[in-house]
Amino acid sequence: MTDRTSKILQWFLYALLIISAVLGILFYMDFGRADILIYWGYALLGFTFIITVLASLSSLLLKPKSAVKFLITLGIMVVLGIVAYSLATNEFSPLQLEKMDISEIGSRIVGAGLIFMYILAGLAILAIFYSAISRVFK
Repeated sequence: MTDRTSKILQWFLYALLIISAVLGILFYMDFGRADILIYWGYALLGFTFIITVLASLSSLLLKPKSAVKFLITLGIMVVLGIVAYSLATNEFSPLQLEKMDISEIGSRIVGAGLIFMYILAGLAILAIFYSAISRVFK
């Protein structure tokens, strides 16, 4: 990022901070409405999403080696997602599904999400153990 772009972004973030602080103070002094604060939160979430996507895309375009690493990581995540979905099952009867107001596919997707999370948690724990053990032997 160039120095000029960095300065512009810095002042933009200061402006967002000041607006947020003013809205927060007005809200807690009972001069502001809650819906304005909620909409401001949505706007901040949108700004964050746009800036994150643009920064990621510019980083990938400027550094092709990191793009290859990113694509490999994305491929691994897709494979883990497919494995999690193939391991997920629907364990509910049609009556239970109707009572919970969910479809069989929805139940399977929720199960796949849980299995995916369990796989990632297991990999994180293994990485922590590997890191601790490898430090002992160095």
